[in-house]
Amino acid sequence: MPIIIDIGVAPANEDCAQLGITPDFGAANRLEVLAYRAAIIAVHGAPPNGCRLEPKSSRHDFGTYCSLTLIVSDEASVSAAHAYIAAVESGLSNWTEAAMAPPITYREGIARWHKRTASDVVFGVLMSTRPDDDGQFRIPAFATIQANLSAAYEAEAARFAALQGELA
Repeated sequence: MPIIIDIGVAPANEDCAQLGITPDFGAANRLEVLAYRAAIIAVHGAPPNGCRLEPKSSRHDFGTYCSLTLIVSDEASVSAAHAYIAAVESGLSNWTEAAMAPPITYREGIARWHKRTASDVVFGVLMSTRPDDDGQFRIPAFATIQANLSAAYEAEAARFAALQGELA
């Protein structure tokens, strides 16, 4: 029987879409959860065998919302993936831990969308954490973020590499 660990809808100290309040809540919630998935992967890497990060829908009095979950396939996988589970189960505090800007910001009840897809979020992080012309990363964590996202998001990594080739 799988074990499901709820990680949340966005980093703990960040604003996020509010069910019953945010216009187009479903789309905003889904984007934030998929961006949060990318942020977790950027910092901690892709889940090991027997684990997966997935949005999970939950019903509430005001409607349905999604949350990011870590699904561990069985008890045997828990032992093998203990370090990963321990690292991700408390989530992140801020988007900046993953070198991300929030995909949506909220001010005075207005949602301002900065990205429309998780692919655009990942591509933006790959661009902002890219190495300098000499191949050195400005911040050491950027090398980890680049490697983790490139491995987990192949299409975005290919798009980034193609653009880098054009700029060279």
